[in-house]
Amino acid sequence: MPTLIQDNARVLFQGDSITDHNRSRTDLNDLGSGYPLMTAGWFSALHPQKQVSFFNRGISGNRVVDLLARWDEDCIALQPAWLSILIGVNDMWRRYDSNDPTSISDFEANYRRLLEITVSRLNPKLILCEPFLLPVHEAQRSWREDIDPKIEVVRKLSREFNTLHVPLDTLFAEAAQQREAAYWLPDGVHTSPAGAALIAQAWLKAVEAI
Repeated sequence: MPTLIQDNARVLFQGDSITDHNRSRTDLNDLGSGYPLMTAGWFSALHPQKQVSFFNRGISGNRVVDLLARWDEDCIALQPAWLSILIGVNDMWRRYDSNDPTSISDFEANYRRLLEITVSRLNPKLILCEPFLLPVHEAQRSWREDIDPKIEVVRKLSREFNTLHVPLDTLFAEAAQQREAAYWLPDGVHTSPAGAALIAQAWLKAVEAI
């Protein structure tokens, strides 16, 4: 089937540890072992004639403000035709493990600034992936009060910037009706192989590759 991604395109995955997933810091073509690898592998197997190149610059622990700080080197300089962003979990998590919250207003302002810079300097096709949470222990249930408004910000920005949108929080909630939360996200946010495959499948559907 046809896909939205053009021939010889450069695709960049950006985000935090969910994207990083143990990628090499010395081999800059390494995609890690998570959803970027699965996505690139399946896309390349299904559409070998497209000769698309995939890159991963996710860094564990990053928040939106950290993406802003390294954006010139880790995004603009790579000149991607497609940019996929999955960020927001640490903007939630640091509130609970480090007493270092990110307000909704700061999250939105920084994320919007990131997109404005990207559009003005590159104007790639954008894919915004929702941050997500599946509580695996009781204390995490209260975390929804922080993550839910941030998910709404991502949805709002996706509409505002006319991006593709991957509704991962919704998809994981639906998946948790089939198997327990820890099957998909062992600690509530980081993916198992099945969880990474779920993201890859949703991403490929968004770009009409499957």
